[in-house]
Amino acid sequence: MRALSQLILGFLSVLSVVYCAVIPLERAFPLNKRVELSQLIARDQLRHSRILQGVVGGVVDFSVQGSSDPYLGGLYFTKVKLGSPPREFNVQIDTGSDILWVTCGSCTDCPQSSGLGIQLSLFDTASSSSARLVSCSDPMCSSEFQTTATQCSQSNQCSYSFRYEDGSGTSGYYVSDMLYFDAVLRQSLIANSSALVVFGCSAYQSGDLTKTDKAVDGIFGFGRGDLSVISQLSSRGITPRVFSHCLKGDDSGGGIMVLGEIMDPSIVYSPLVTSQPHYNLMLQSIAVNGQLLQIDPAVFATSSNRGTIVDTGTTLAYLVQEAYDPFVSSITATVSSSVTPIISKGNQCYLVPTSVNEIFPPISLNFAADASMMLKPEDYLIRSGFYDGATMWCIGFQKAQGGITILGDLVLKDKIFVYDLARQRIGWANYDCSLSVNVSITSSKDFINGQLSVSSSTREMLFKLIPLSLTLLMQLLEFVEFQFL
Repeated sequence: MRALSQLILGFLSVLSVVYCAVIPLERAFPLNKRVELSQLIARDQLRHSRILQGVVGGVVDFSVQGSSDPYLGGLYFTKVKLGSPPREFNVQIDTGSDILWVTCGSCTDCPQSSGLGIQLSLFDTASSSSARLVSCSDPMCSSEFQTTATQCSQSNQCSYSFRYEDGSGTSGYYVSDMLYFDAVLRQSLIANSSALVVFGCSAYQSGDLTKTDKAVDGIFGFGRGDLSVISQLSSRGITPRVFSHCLKGDDSGGGIMVLGEIMDPSIVYSPLVTSQPHYNLMLQSIAVNGQLLQIDPAVFATSSNRGTIVDTGTTLAYLVQEAYDPFVSSITATVSSSVTPIISKGNQCYLVPTSVNEIFPPISLNFAADASMMLKPEDYLIRSGFYDGATMWCIGFQKAQGGITILGDLVLKDKIFVYDLARQRIGWANYDCSLSVNVSITSSKDFINGQLSVSSSTREMLFKLIPLSLTLLMQLLEFVEFQFL
């Protein structure tokens, strides 16, 4: 029926309010570029000393106490466009901190080049016609958001300063300017759209922040604070209070970042622990090869210095000692007849003659609400080269220095993760992140970092992250019309 085609096109025309940003994720440490396990551990430990040990917060409610260090911002980064005219910045994805900040042109001792093979950019407020400095009287800098680190300059600028125990830090001021993204409008593919956001402009950096080997332009914080981009946009009804990612674990890295809800029937959800600055989940038990480990559940209970955190800024994964020792012992006992266990640089490793998937057991992390996270061998092992003609794999989980269990990118990769802040829950499902994903747009507008196409169901519209041509859309309409002839 021609009328049906017109009806569908008419329905799609109302999608002009649905915004989908199309930006691919990159990997800071490609898997095909060898990085010593000791380097990754040292990097994570430095990060944890910052985000978990009473670090001074910033101007807004910075209870997350996230690191503003680009070397500690996670394995994955994306591109954002800011200002008028828009300029592109490489920023690392970090669920452990709140604000989006980029390096400003006036920055002192900031990196001038990057070992990641990217061109660094500097934000210049004078060069952006839409930039506005945030004053101390601005609602975003009001007393309800302030902490002891609040600073107001003689020119009435709302500024911030972060200092860390290792001596590094950053300081700067807040700017209001346009964040640009690509929008899907009706049946056409992509159009330019934008939204006004407040972000940090870093004017000074010290310590590790000045190093060039892994330098980027800034951090894209996805924490739970009021000044995170997701909080700013959702509070104005521009996006829903949910974001999702799917991080590729293969050699090419990259993945998809969505300010919206990725939909998949295999996703399971577990409630977030309330009144916590980080994304805390209630881990209850661990099973190796289907056998529950003898671990007191109390070691996972959330308190001021205990709990389980999901953090994209952490490279590996960390278990409290009471869980780590039986975890490693059980894996070793399961595979000892097929591999050669060895200790390499203090890490439990194995000389493996064949595929790890044929030898090593599946692991289940069991959370509240009967939500289990299934780990394949490559989700808890790190390939560390060759020895005596065999591949050496090491346990990627490390012993936590304190009482906090941290699930980093080693575990998060090759999975859909949904941070549903509206319903206070996190969902996940194993997934091939090189494939397209469906994103629900039933209730609000979504930003999507990836590639796009449009499909429909009877009750909701979904964006599928693959290229779409108008020809493909018309073929879909013709097929639907044919079905109703």
